[in-house]
Amino acid sequence: MSFEKPYEGLKVVDLSQGLAGPYCGMLMAQQGADVIKIEPQGGDWARLIGGVYGDHTAYSIVANMGKRALAVNLKSEPSGQIVDRLIADADVFIEGYRPGVAERLGYGYDRLQALNPGLIYVSVSGFGQCGPMRDRPAMDPMLQAFSGFVAENTGMDGTPHHTPVSYFDMSTGLYAQQALAAALYARRDGAEGRKIEVSLLEAAASIQAVRLLSGYRTGPRRASTAPSGTFRTSDGHIQINIVRDHEFETFCKLLDLDELWQNQKYRSIAGRLEDIDILNDHVRAITEGWKAAELSDLLSGAGLQNEVVQTYRDLVRHPQAEAVGVFSWLQQEGADDPWPVPNIPGLPAFVPGDAAAQSPRVGQHTRQILTELGYAKDQIDALYAQGVVA
Repeated sequence: MSFEKPYEGLKVVDLSQGLAGPYCGMLMAQQGADVIKIEPQGGDWARLIGGVYGDHTAYSIVANMGKRALAVNLKSEPSGQIVDRLIADADVFIEGYRPGVAERLGYGYDRLQALNPGLIYVSVSGFGQCGPMRDRPAMDPMLQAFSGFVAENTGMDGTPHHTPVSYFDMSTGLYAQQALAAALYARRDGAEGRKIEVSLLEAAASIQAVRLLSGYRTGPRRASTAPSGTFRTSDGHIQINIVRDHEFETFCKLLDLDELWQNQKYRSIAGRLEDIDILNDHVRAITEGWKAAELSDLLSGAGLQNEVVQTYRDLVRHPQAEAVGVFSWLQQEGADDPWPVPNIPGLPAFVPGDAAAQSPRVGQHTRQILTELGYAKDQIDALYAQGVVA
């Protein structure tokens, strides 16, 4: 055990698919746990979303690095014995089925708790374990719409937008992992295991708590600074936020907007907010004549908040990201060149070629895991031949 690998020696059986549950398991693996990913012989469905490179997608890489993979047909009778052997001496079990499915498969909390009283059981669902929507499918875009996020994400065009960033899947995994960490800490004194229930619905509400409380009280989002927004330039876009009154004075001097500064109403943020559309129109007419980087340099030199709107490729190659060490370049099977994988904040950077920096292929460690469970070579060969494992 060490600060870098505090969960070394712990065993996690991860029966979840997609992103939320597997991301929780991946975080455990990065901190030293032996995380065994159990998936169907055709693979976790996250391996099929977006661009596919061999057994991998961006989703499956982020969710599964550092794990060992066991591919098994859970509907075959011998598979239950295999999974039970794994769970019998595991510390953690993670499942991400719709409510009731784990029980039907034989992996509900009551049976597993009887099999292993110290087991910490993490159940990740979409809309929660009860209520009228408990059985509905709930991928991240659905929770974005349901939770109010899409309604808030209007931008300057006034149209609600979904975002391709999996905010709620990722935050669900983070919330699940922090609850799991607390449970493991409590169990150090010999306490029995427990069941932890986490849903995308709860995570979506919690991660939006500040805006949610404000929006509940005051209604739809309104600008809090003026001028502010994303403005077109001659070669792209720039984000500008002018907050304090003296910043607005500086802004007007830099861009020759003396007529605006002379208006006494605009010398306070309250007055500017009243006419935010007028101010933004003035700014828009000016920014279109600038190159984004040149305008950013001018504003940044005066200490004004702004950033050029970048692409992901811009971010990955930016000197600031390189200086901080935001990314590690990791080769994964199926792709000819390495992926720029974000390092996990607070943890050591990924080391290219290290086991923790590799996402397993479907069933990559099946034979190894079965051998550790005590199966002889001929027994393992038979399981392969019968289609129980792959």
